[in-house]
Amino acid sequence: MDRSPDSAATAGSVPASAPPGTSTAYPGGGRHEHRWLILAVIGIAQLMVVLDATIVNIALPSAQRDLGFTDGNRQWVVTAYALAFGSLLLLGGRIADLVGRKAVFLAGLVGFAAASAFGGAATTFGMLVAARALQGMFGALLAPAALSLLTTTFTDPRERAKAFGIYGAIAGAGGAVGLLLGGVLTEYLDWRWCLYVNLLFAVVAILGGARLLHGGRPADRPKLDVPGTILVSVGLFCIVYGFSNAESHAWGDAQTWGFLVAGAVLLVVFAWWETRAAHPLLPVRVVTDRDRGASYLAMFISGAGLFGVFLFLTYYLQQVLAYSPVITGVAFLPMVACMIFSSVVATNSLLPRLGPKPLVPLGMALAAAGMAWLTALDTNSSYAAHVMPPLLVSGIGLGLVFATAMNLATAGVAAHDAGVASAMVNTSQQVGGSIGTALLNSLATSAAANYMAGKPPTPQVRTQAALESYSTAYWWSALFFAVGFVVTLVLYRPGPPRSLTGEAVHM
Repeated sequence: MDRSPDSAATAGSVPASAPPGTSTAYPGGGRHEHRWLILAVIGIAQLMVVLDATIVNIALPSAQRDLGFTDGNRQWVVTAYALAFGSLLLLGGRIADLVGRKAVFLAGLVGFAAASAFGGAATTFGMLVAARALQGMFGALLAPAALSLLTTTFTDPRERAKAFGIYGAIAGAGGAVGLLLGGVLTEYLDWRWCLYVNLLFAVVAILGGARLLHGGRPADRPKLDVPGTILVSVGLFCIVYGFSNAESHAWGDAQTWGFLVAGAVLLVVFAWWETRAAHPLLPVRVVTDRDRGASYLAMFISGAGLFGVFLFLTYYLQQVLAYSPVITGVAFLPMVACMIFSSVVATNSLLPRLGPKPLVPLGMALAAAGMAWLTALDTNSSYAAHVMPPLLVSGIGLGLVFATAMNLATAGVAAHDAGVASAMVNTSQQVGGSIGTALLNSLATSAAANYMAGKPPTPQVRTQAALESYSTAYWWSALFFAVGFVVTLVLYRPGPPRSLTGEAVHM
């Protein structure tokens, strides 16, 4: 496969050789001299979206007691967000290309903040679920607009490397930050503040975005592919719902396999339609570049595998080691620090010299090793000797994966495709996370049940069953990352990618 043509020659783009410090207007960004302030605004918005996936999980037990909903209904607080977010991301990305990235970014921020306030003030279960669905809908506008703004603001290769190193660290570490912040807010304030806190992030980002950003609507903006939009949105909805349903129902349940089959069929039809549509929602040129396609797969696989760290290690720390929610969040901070360090080093120093082929596979291998290491945890394990070392290894590996894959997934994309290319990054990670959630939960539950079979339900047996379930989840997470190692090693091209060096590339 040849390299994508959507590169420096795009109409309205700024040459990669533009001298640093000039005031040239970047398409979709602000002025060149404000680029690092723009990065701060985009980073705040991205952090708000990413940490929301875990911060609400910490608040769920308190919200359940307050609003009086059942254990069976509890999953819908999480699922409502995932369904709206996952199914509308590609549409949100294309809307950013059509309307303008600044307008969509600000609209997403305002809507996300309003939905968060509505959820924080919820007096019934229905209100809370509706608020979470609205959060997902506006998040699907906000996330691709933020990433496409970053893509079009930083066109100088060296500055782009720094920006994506920081952005990749935020995207990867946001879940751990959510655990810490959720623990603090739930323990010292109230579960409602896990939603109200988004207002603080949103106000800062709205003020900064309104002041710094430009419209970002390309002159050759595409038309909306209505059939493609319907096919992919409904297809992704079915996929996410099917895997979410598997968390509380058997895989043989009609609502589980029925939605999964329907979703797969719709996505196949969508792929066929995109090769024939006059104005495709997801142009084939965006996904057929080898480096870009490998990056989407890397985000998908790491999204599935990362779930094993955040969910099951959280259970272990709280239920086996008896950590408080706050201390549990603090326990993840060394992993966050390693992700930030490896993200910045990878994109600034290693990617321009080595290219993605050694970096992403190495990151996958380190993450797999970290997951396998966690399987040794038991009731006598200590944090410093047994928990922190695999977290450090996993953090370094995930930083290599996220920063590199996000950078290459959007590199060399034409201005009129930046939104949908950015949306594919989020879609890959979100769908991967939904699949990982369902599979790991199902496998862990089965492992615990198998261990308990024929044994008296004593506290010791229950604890050991829980450890067996966590170990099973870690092994499967390790397998996901091992598959990611093979896939990315095969697909990525060797050497520095021309889309990041300013060279012209051709289809």
